[in-house]
Parts: sequence; C-alpha cells; structure tokens
Amino acid sequence: MTAATAVQVPLRLNGIHKHFGGVVAVERFDLEVAAGEIVALVGDNGAGKSTLVKIISGLYQPSEGEIWLNGEQVHFRDASDARRKGVEVVYQDLALVDEQPVYMNMFLGRELVRGPLRLLDRRRMARETQELVDALDVRIPSARATLRDLSGGQRQGIAICRATHWATGLVLMDEPTAALGVAETAKVEELIARLRERGAAVLLVSHNLDQVFRLADRIAVLRRGKQVGVRSVQETSRNEIVSMITGLS
Repeated sequence: MTAATAVQVPLRLNGIHKHFGGVVAVERFDLEVAAGEIVALVGDNGAGKSTLVKIISGLYQPSEGEIWLNGEQVHFRDASDARRKGVEVVYQDLALVDEQPVYMNMFLGRELVRGPLRLLDRRRMARETQELVDALDVRIPSARATLRDLSGGQRQGIAICRATHWATGLVLMDEPTAALGVAETAKVEELIARLRERGAAVLLVSHNLDQVFRLADRIAVLRRGKQVGVRSVQETSRNEIVSMITGLS
C-alpha cells in the first residue's frame, strides 16, 4: 500500500471472521472507509453489526482477517489499545460523566496536567474544549458547564467532539441518535455531516434507513453475519436495501 493510499483509507477490513465456539457471528467481511466518507452499516438485529464495531474498537479480536488503520496493519489487545491507536467510538449511551464539567468529559482518562506536582491543567482543558466545540458548532453554554445541565443532543454532540478530538481520522458511531428526539437527531446529523466535511472517515451503524440515506455515501449490508453487499447511495434505493437486509426480493 502506498503512502497516498494510506492517507486516503483510514480503515480497511480484509476477510474479517468472528466465531464464538461453534457460532459464526461475522463471516468474511471486507470494507474500506475513505477519508471524507460516511459508510453506513445496516442489518437486522443479530446481523453482526455490533460485533464488527467491537472488533474494530478492540473489545473483540477477530478469529481471522486483517484490520488496517491509515495503511498500517493493527492487532488490538483490548479497547484501551485501540484507543491508543486512535480508534474512537460514539455509543448511544454516551459513556460520559454527568457530574463533571464538559471539559473534564472531553479529557476523561487523558487529563492534562502541569508542573512538578502534576496538578490538573483545568484552564488549558477548558480552552481546548471550547475551541473544539466552537469549530464543530456544538452549541453549549460553556466548556465549564456541568454535563447534567445539557440536553441529550448537546451531550451526544460532546461525545462526538471527544471522539473527533482523539481519533486519527476514523470515527465509529453505534446508533448515535437512537435515544434522541426528532429535533436533537437533526442537530446530531448536522454534526456527523460536518465530520465528513473536515475529512474524517465515519462508520455509522444505524437502524434508521431514512437517516442512512440522508447521511451516508455508501451502505454495507449484513444479514446473519454475512456481507450481502455494498451499495453507493446514489445507485441504490430504500427498497433494494430492505430486500438485502431481509433476503426477500
């Protein structure tokens, strides 16, 4: 793989296979997600979507196959190892701390310190957090606001900002708007689209096909652990994707 290709392909999966004993969860899955592209991963419950996300994020190790990040083959020991290599996931349950200010959530587990006593550098963390939320147009009262005082959409925006800040070009999203209302979902979708404009590669798991067709450039379909196909949004229809998901033509 050339350096130019590595820059353009933050994520490449080759022949990913995962089994648990005699149960095959994912069978021979291949996919590339390019910089500035949103690829949606769709399928019924039990199709293998969450298993794939857990493999890419280090929670599971593949039984077979290769994971490439930015042109380098990687082998994750666990989720912490994947995070160290720049893999970030936004889940529907956020994984944020309500009693802490926004900036502490942004640097959760990666706090900045200063001086020989290694005191928390709260001013710098707040400043950098405010710069990031402003750049992504996440509208919150302040980086020093307590998370519990924010709306669901604002909290999800913070989770996406955190993933963007620490990721090296790839952001995984597992049903990021499932717990949100219509208005807040629209705001989060704007933020996801903005990540593409900034050149991030986004792998989006969603059960909402309307959302998928609004946001995605391509759609990868799983059915019972098998990859049915990948379609460009411009060259497919909702009916075709539903048929691929269900196996009914």
